Amino acid sequence: MYDVIIIGSGVVGAAIARKLSRYDLNIGILEKEDDVATKASKANSGIVHGGYAAKYGTLKGQLCGIGNKMYKKLEKELNFGYRQTGALVIGFDESDEKKISELYENGLKLGCNDLEVIRGEKLKEIEPNLNSEVKVALYAKSVGVASPYEFVIALVENAITNGVELKLEHEVTSIEKVEDKFIIHTNKEDVEARYIINAAGVNSDKISNMVGINYFKIIPKRGQYILMGKEQGHLVNTVIFQVPTDKGKGILVTTTYHGNFMIGPNAEEVSNIDDVSTTTETLKDVITAARRSIPDFNLRGALTSFSGIRAVSSTGDFIIEESEVKRFINVAGIDSPGLTSSPAIAQMVLNILKKSGLSLEEKKNFNPYRKGIVVKKDNNFNGKIDDKDSSKNIICRCEKVTEAEIIDAIHRNIPINSTDAIKRRTRAGMGTCQGSFCRNRVKAIISRELNIPLENVSERGSSSSKAPVKADINIIRKLKY
Repeated sequence: MYDVIIIGSGVVGAAIARKLSRYDLNIGILEKEDDVATKASKANSGIVHGGYAAKYGTLKGQLCGIGNKMYKKLEKELNFGYRQTGALVIGFDESDEKKISELYENGLKLGCNDLEVIRGEKLKEIEPNLNSEVKVALYAKSVGVASPYEFVIALVENAITNGVELKLEHEVTSIEKVEDKFIIHTNKEDVEARYIINAAGVNSDKISNMVGINYFKIIPKRGQYILMGKEQGHLVNTVIFQVPTDKGKGILVTTTYHGNFMIGPNAEEVSNIDDVSTTTETLKDVITAARRSIPDFNLRGALTSFSGIRAVSSTGDFIIEESEVKRFINVAGIDSPGLTSSPAIAQMVLNILKKSGLSLEEKKNFNPYRKGIVVKKDNNFNGKIDDKDSSKNIICRCEKVTEAEIIDAIHRNIPINSTDAIKRRTRAGMGTCQGSFCRNRVKAIISRELNIPLENVSERGSSSSKAPVKADINIIRKLKY
């Protein structure tokens, strides 16, 4: 029997698993997909928000700033990809300036000491390509960008190194409370645990309902993005937000951790939690809004579009608490700034478990470190296609991914067998050609290394084999604005 079962291996479940792996506990993760970080934790902005970003007096406000401060240490330990960039929340008129003042005051209440309201020449010094109509901005120095899916992979790999058991393709179908334990029924087997942590994202209300806790609902909201090449990364130095609205933080312009230019997301309520399609009409609106921030990006550089589903709670805030059912802990409704808050959420859950009576004895042999997979290449890197040396043999020429990196990813402690799983770990297929050159080469390596037939190597994995419908990127590239 497990001491703790965590349902869900998105960023929240992963952060909790890694935090608990420091202690002498029997911990398991149940994940219904065939890999970690396949849902919202894969498809989001990757922004490590400043402490001003959520309302004072909410759990979001409390945990965002705490989480932000934890990222530098996490990056040193786990090597997932994080850099501090700073951010601007820009305004065009008096109404915007009022909202910026409110954000500033909110930040001060939350203890943010890195905020500054700036105008004029300083705006241009920070962002030379900013729309000249911008009059004022809130400058937050502590904002950064992370590679969100690499973060989750790193957290889970390190958790497994420290004794956590990951059960992929285990979808929870029902839960029974029997005396002092839970029996968790899945599509594969029954699992027993003393404590359950519900970190199931858009399915967290469904999981909560299984034990009779139904006071909240998850409202799925889709956000659509356009990802462009690195050649336009110079257009923006910080993360640029427009003043938030009732729908959210609005359309942002940023570079990803790896240097791609990116715009989005919108916010649209959807009925299907699996609908991660993108549409030309919606992306036109995203483009129009993004040009208010940085007018001169070139759509011919668009590589792809994508979307993710945010798990918005009907309560309007994060739900992190032991429920009325003793030892069943809900960690639900973790929308933005959930990525930023995740390490602080993990600490909060640890405190809840301790208060609930779980004995927490630290391991003497806990290892906080995890080696990264992606090897940075400078201009002196002399790899080439079909080099006999696997550390120099280029498999993905767009991103300069080597055979050695792919082999490393395959043989880590999270089992994978799809080209998408390799893409999330190595970036093979994320470049200009979007995998048309390297996909079959990656498949061949997976087949060889796992000793499985080539036809058994899928593109997207067994539990998400159908590709989402996407807007025609060629139409996006030809749009005139």
